[in-house]
Amino acid sequence: MTSRCKLRIVVLISGGGTTLHNFIQRRDAGTLWVDIPLVISSSPKAGGRRFADEAGIPFEVIQRTSCGSQEAFSEAIFARCREVEADLVVMGGFLKRITIPDDFANRVTNIHPALIPSFCGDGMYGHFVHEAVLQYGVKLTGCTVHFADNQYDHGPVILQKAVPVLDDDTAEQLAARVFQAECEAYPEAIQSIATGRLTVEGRRVRIAPEPL
Repeated sequence: MTSRCKLRIVVLISGGGTTLHNFIQRRDAGTLWVDIPLVISSSPKAGGRRFADEAGIPFEVIQRTSCGSQEAFSEAIFARCREVEADLVVMGGFLKRITIPDDFANRVTNIHPALIPSFCGDGMYGHFVHEAVLQYGVKLTGCTVHFADNQYDHGPVILQKAVPVLDDDTAEQLAARVFQAECEAYPEAIQSIATGRLTVEGRRVRIAPEPL
């Protein structure tokens, strides 16, 4: 992949689509070198549809309940990703578990609102993460962009950004601060893939510096 080749990403959403909106804004500003040929939602009520519609991006709904099994649900999603020739599948607030096929190994990314391997795993999402952080009393949290595999929050870590936990934080205040870090971290991670600077060696992800 040449440094100026645009990465084709399919974005998976379930709700408001704030991550999708962030990608679209950065794509339009020229700081994220991607094409988005398709957005797939697990819910017909996902508010993120308006961002896809406004940007002229095809939007499809694939529901877990209509597929009969996790495997069938997953195959329906990845079949569409193959059809649009996606280089990368990006989970952006996608709340359903999927089975990642072999041909998409290290080609599916996710972001978690904590510093993996802390405060992650089954049941650790959204406000549950931030409440756990506050209850434990740690002084730093943050976000983690990682490749997704078939275990919760387990794939190789691409990058992390730390966020301070303040003494008077509520879960909502902490979530807002972490989300600001997510808005920087996720595009940065995807851009490193788009520019061909990322390599994976087992569980180690290496990102070469941007050329001057």
